[in-house]
Amino acid sequence: MNELVRITERDMVAVALKPLKAGETVSCGDTEVTLLDDLPMGHKTALRDIRAGEAVIKYGFPIGEATQDIARGQHVHTHNLRTLLSGEKEYAWHPSHPAVQRREAAVFQAYPRKNGRPGIRNELWIIPTVGCVNDVAKALVQRAQSLAGGPVEGIYAFPHPYGCSQLGDDQDNTRKVLAALATHPNAGGVLLLGLGCENSGIEQIRPLMGDYDESRVRFLVCQETEDELAEGMRLLAELAERMQQDRRTECSADQLVVGLKCGGSDGLSGITANPTIGVFSDLLTGMGGSTILTEVPEMFGAETILMDRCENEELFGKTVRLINDFKGYFESYHMPVYENPSPGNKAGGITTLEDKALGCTQKSGSSPVKGVLAYGEPVTAQGLNLLSAPGNDLVASTALAVSGAQIILFSTGRGTPFGCPVPTIKISSNTPLARRKSGWIDFDAGRLLDGMTLDELGSELLEKVLETASGEPTRNERNGFHDLAIFKKGVTL
Repeated sequence: MNELVRITERDMVAVALKPLKAGETVSCGDTEVTLLDDLPMGHKTALRDIRAGEAVIKYGFPIGEATQDIARGQHVHTHNLRTLLSGEKEYAWHPSHPAVQRREAAVFQAYPRKNGRPGIRNELWIIPTVGCVNDVAKALVQRAQSLAGGPVEGIYAFPHPYGCSQLGDDQDNTRKVLAALATHPNAGGVLLLGLGCENSGIEQIRPLMGDYDESRVRFLVCQETEDELAEGMRLLAELAERMQQDRRTECSADQLVVGLKCGGSDGLSGITANPTIGVFSDLLTGMGGSTILTEVPEMFGAETILMDRCENEELFGKTVRLINDFKGYFESYHMPVYENPSPGNKAGGITTLEDKALGCTQKSGSSPVKGVLAYGEPVTAQGLNLLSAPGNDLVASTALAVSGAQIILFSTGRGTPFGCPVPTIKISSNTPLARRKSGWIDFDAGRLLDGMTLDELGSELLEKVLETASGEPTRNERNGFHDLAIFKKGVTL
């Protein structure tokens, strides 16, 4: 069995599939390498001598340049490799014309909704318009648990600290997020809970909700009622009674929107878990479904791959703006654009942002880019979409839900317990993590290293998604973890 994996024939480095010791002679395909340093799992070793200043190739692309001479068998990491990235760039479109392999759409069991997108859950949500009523929302959730059961699959509040003391785009983003969640298909009933004096109150959010199903939404302004808890319970009971009529029916996979996210990544994420998600994405988009890739700062260094897969020049231009606008956002706060990877990423073997980005974008598979979305903008194009949002796990996952994802696939090499407003399937890059954190992990992509193929894992992941969409709870749901994080930009008054 090989102890190292070389991702493409162009690569100058190989990745350890398990912890290795200095002095060991290990296999990488037809090549043997004697290690000069200890090599933790997920970390890289040089397959040939590399000169100082030479670009180091992994995934078939540069991941940085050597800061000193690196000998064959030497550990390649932060001590001898640095990023090549800098500032905004001029881009040219070199279309690669990827094709989608069309296939018959699978089916699952879900709740039809008025807007045409089915809900894979039938939950009762309490959404505060402002942080001042967070505790009221939490108190209502505690009191309302007797309403759960049958088609009412859970009652949850989504507290947040925003909704007031905001200006401009920052305020508009909060309003769009709250309006989108209030009309999300996974919510069979929604109580929009306001205070009454906030900037982003119900009167500002309601017009942004579009042609919503009035039978599924109620509004409560706490300052306008004598007992907000009693009135809240009355409204929740109305919603729960309406939801008792709901039943799962057969739905087609072309109605699914799945968000793609990674976090706590390691050196194996781009080799096992993310490519598995990529196979899934190609399968779903081939059925007419939609996927959303976000984490724009973690596209830096791999953005041209996505740009060349844009279906037309207009989408290419939107993707250029997506990338450069996010760089401008960093620079407007006088922050370094490339302060990435995280300490955990580095401990797991990821060295530079290019290294991270090339692994991160594996989640998008090989399908063409069909849509490019601003933060808070809903998916309309079937196929692969790119979404403007940061890399932060909770913020990005919430953004995916806001844009219409009914479910999120979240790959990780180090593990994380969180959940967002929609079911979040955790996919481990390595089997030891899946075994050690079985209470967090839903799917083990590390089995690729034990002989399974990417096609087998991708097909199995599709089945997992369909089961989850049909009601099978994820680990984060079993643990009761549901969180909301809005992307904060701008001043606070």
